[in-house]
Amino acid sequence: MEENKEIKSKSLAEIAMTYGYVYVAQIAMGANMIQTLKAIKEAEAYPGPSLIIAYSPCEMHSIKGGMTNCQAEMKKAVQCGYWNLFRYNPASEADKFTLDSKAPAGGYREFLMNEARYSRLTREFPERADTLFEESEENAKARYEHLQRLIEMYK
Repeated sequence: MEENKEIKSKSLAEIAMTYGYVYVAQIAMGANMIQTLKAIKEAEAYPGPSLIIAYSPCEMHSIKGGMTNCQAEMKKAVQCGYWNLFRYNPASEADKFTLDSKAPAGGYREFLMNEARYSRLTREFPERADTLFEESEENAKARYEHLQRLIEMYK
């Protein structure tokens, strides 16, 4: 196995969607409670397998201010494009794919710096951190654009 090999991360949600018969949703309760409840209700009502993937900060993220800021952190993750909210319902008569997130509103790096797991990298490897953060933000923008294209694809 080659060390330090950089590969693009896989999307479990999109892998499941390729089967065509799996209900799939990405949620973040603190960002949009209504979308979370819709996804859970739809998944429970769906007659086949369902997969809900939730953004859920944990203690290891080392959020500034502690875990009491968990709900706000989820909201920031969605607003800046770090995490996207969507639902894919193969049984839907109309649009099978619903993108519940709005376009990223900026603040991506600020979001990253609010978690010690990322801010620590800037202290230890500042140049590498800058490169990785820029790539991550570009990937987040591209991911959102890709999700927008899925709306048309699944009509």
